[in-house]
Amino acid sequence: MIRYLTCRPGYYEESVSCTLRQHGFLALPTCEQIKVTNSSSGDAGMNSSRLPQNRDMWRIAAPMILSNISVPLLGMVDTGVTGHLDNSNYLGAVAIGATIFTFIYMGMNFLRMGTTGIAAQSFGANDNDGLRASLGQALIVGLGIALTLIALQLPIGKLALSLLGGDAETQKYASEYFFIRIWSAPGTLANYALIGWFIGLQNARVPLFMFLTINLTNIVLDLLFVVVLGMTVDGVALASVIAEYSGFLVGAGFAVGALRRRAGHWPLARLTNIAAYRAFFSVNANLFIRTMALMFTLAFVTAQGARLGGQTLAANAVLMNFQHLTSFGLDGLAHAAEALVGKAVGEKRRDALVHSVNLTLKWSLIFAIGFTVLYAVAGPLVISILTDLPEVRATANRYLPWMIASPLVCVWCFLYDGVYVGATRARDMRNIMVFSTVAIFLPAWYLTQPLGNDGLWLALLMFMASRGIGMHIGYRKKILAL
Repeated sequence: MIRYLTCRPGYYEESVSCTLRQHGFLALPTCEQIKVTNSSSGDAGMNSSRLPQNRDMWRIAAPMILSNISVPLLGMVDTGVTGHLDNSNYLGAVAIGATIFTFIYMGMNFLRMGTTGIAAQSFGANDNDGLRASLGQALIVGLGIALTLIALQLPIGKLALSLLGGDAETQKYASEYFFIRIWSAPGTLANYALIGWFIGLQNARVPLFMFLTINLTNIVLDLLFVVVLGMTVDGVALASVIAEYSGFLVGAGFAVGALRRRAGHWPLARLTNIAAYRAFFSVNANLFIRTMALMFTLAFVTAQGARLGGQTLAANAVLMNFQHLTSFGLDGLAHAAEALVGKAVGEKRRDALVHSVNLTLKWSLIFAIGFTVLYAVAGPLVISILTDLPEVRATANRYLPWMIASPLVCVWCFLYDGVYVGATRARDMRNIMVFSTVAIFLPAWYLTQPLGNDGLWLALLMFMASRGIGMHIGYRKKILAL
């Protein structure tokens, strides 16, 4: 029998459990609750259940891998259609514009993570009103953020473009891209909320359908607007806007159907009372800081590439597709780690926790090796498909070895992200990310500036390695001590 102890500030990450209880949400167990169990209790049957198997992991990972890989594949199409135009400035402009929106939207990824956690708790408690509240709050917050972004688009656009640099012509096209794509904000952030909500319901198929709708729509419209109608960066941006709203319509339709099958009503007090949102933001504050530090690093790489010249910027834009493909592919396994580790922590089973980490790590390493071999064998071919500009091809092939090494360096931090989310170690994730950015990446970049673009890629891989090492140490010392 579990003895639920008094929640005291600081013991559990940011006292999130206390905050969630105060606002009517079912809280995750605290560290002390995990420790204090009675082995002779009636819970023994649950604790003696089988360990997670490959099929348990793949039931979660497979749809998310397909969903995640579709994102960088879309980026490759954007790169491909602009890379075959007659001016490399188009490719650089799309790289700069896409980096701005990646920075903005990934900074808002707390909508996905936070909604997943709260919806999962309501789902486990069979609280249908809570499910409605979690979705409603996320959609309202997302809409508020989106409208703010649209209202402030002029200062945001000017500041972002000035920070990322580039020559005058590239800046002109990047500005055109930005002021069209900014109108996708309401659809994009609503999709974050819906995807997080469905993952919380342990339904990975609807997010897959949404991602496929968004990306297939975007690909078709990219080809239509740019190849057929002769548009340039404006066509690429418009395709993204239409695609985001197409995905939202699909997700909203599935959400309406899911709620119709669950009796309940919309708790208006939890949607209109500002105090009721405190738990939502408390859960996600550290995740927001962590994500912003990550996106700063990636945006910094693009900005420094721009300062090394238009050809280097365009080549780095091509190579970043390799990095994104690696990231999103391995993140599918990290999503499985989130679910399996979280379940093990909820069951207070250290054996299942260790087994879940080892299981997902094994498959992550297999995938990382596969990516490395793929890039070594087919990397030049992929580069030639993405651009037919000889100078850009030559520059990209010059720095391809960094992409070949990247999966084996990055696999550790990608996997441990999932482990830490499942174990609710948000503060540790934040601290390791900020340390790796400030104490590793920036000094490494500064000291390796004489190496040019090689130094830039070296600094990025050192940043990834630092994250992996720090999270492995934290896993051994803190998470396994639960």
